[in-house]
Amino acid sequence: MDNGQCPLQLLQLLQSLPMLHLIRYKNIIMIAVMMILIKLCAVDPVLSLYGLEPTFHWVDLAILALALCCVAAGGYAINDVYDIGTDSINRPETRIVGRTVSEQSARLMAHALSISGCILGLVVSMKVGFAPLALIFPFLVGLLWFYSSAYKGMFLIGNLVVAFMVGIVPLLPAIYELRGVLAFPPMVVEEQALNPFILLYTPAELAAFAFATTLIREIIKDMEDVEGDTAQGCNTMPIVIGYRGCKIVIISLIIATILGLNYVYLCMANELSTGIYFGLALVLPLIYLAWKVIKIETAAHCRLCSSIAKMIMLLGMCYLFVVWHTFAHYLEEW
Repeated sequence: MDNGQCPLQLLQLLQSLPMLHLIRYKNIIMIAVMMILIKLCAVDPVLSLYGLEPTFHWVDLAILALALCCVAAGGYAINDVYDIGTDSINRPETRIVGRTVSEQSARLMAHALSISGCILGLVVSMKVGFAPLALIFPFLVGLLWFYSSAYKGMFLIGNLVVAFMVGIVPLLPAIYELRGVLAFPPMVVEEQALNPFILLYTPAELAAFAFATTLIREIIKDMEDVEGDTAQGCNTMPIVIGYRGCKIVIISLIIATILGLNYVYLCMANELSTGIYFGLALVLPLIYLAWKVIKIETAAHCRLCSSIAKMIMLLGMCYLFVVWHTFAHYLEEW
């Protein structure tokens, strides 16, 4: 057999496994990649600028990423269980639970993944010497389960929960590193003139961007699913205020996101590479998304806008490479 065909056949095999689609394996991979990039491009370079070594090591990050991925995967699984009714109307051909995976199996997987995520979260929190951080994980699990069973059908609440969950991903590696930096002897911090909370600056900016773009995408997805949600008695935004009201909210969020990007650019003293990336890779696509949202009339239009929003979210994550390049330039000058 040609060795070159092995990776392709493996990919085809993975795509044929319904359990992987149940946990949205592509999204899970993106969570792990995001956390790696945050450490590599936005956290470790800051410490290098001050001549300090990271306290949150790669093994720790691997455990943290696995913990969060388990929690997220469990959330996806239980969400599909509670969505059996709406999915049978909105996407009968692509739904997973009740068609390719039994409801019982999906529930068992959701429980196993959620518990595993909480255990791993405790392990990594104890490893960095601050066990209370482990409370983040049962909180996230509870939030995801309540979202699937109750919040999802509420006006705006479900959208905010999902946006919060996505927004916390860039922050976690920085929070765990910050715990180690705060444990440094005061003389070390004073000698290096280090503000420990600078570790949170770039992750917080990405978290805000992820929150805003996820909120936009979730509202668009609700517009796509309005038929099934109506049948299930939900009170999502398009059901309560209609398509026109949703368009106004989405356009407002897009404008707020663009203004936020402009604020970050100004705070970075008009750093050229940031300005170019923001303008070409984020602002222009956001303007294009706004134009497409105005023209939404059908579910197909909603799916297109959702895909554009997802692409913009990916481009936002890629900004970390610009951050890494900027820090590398500073380190060379240093």
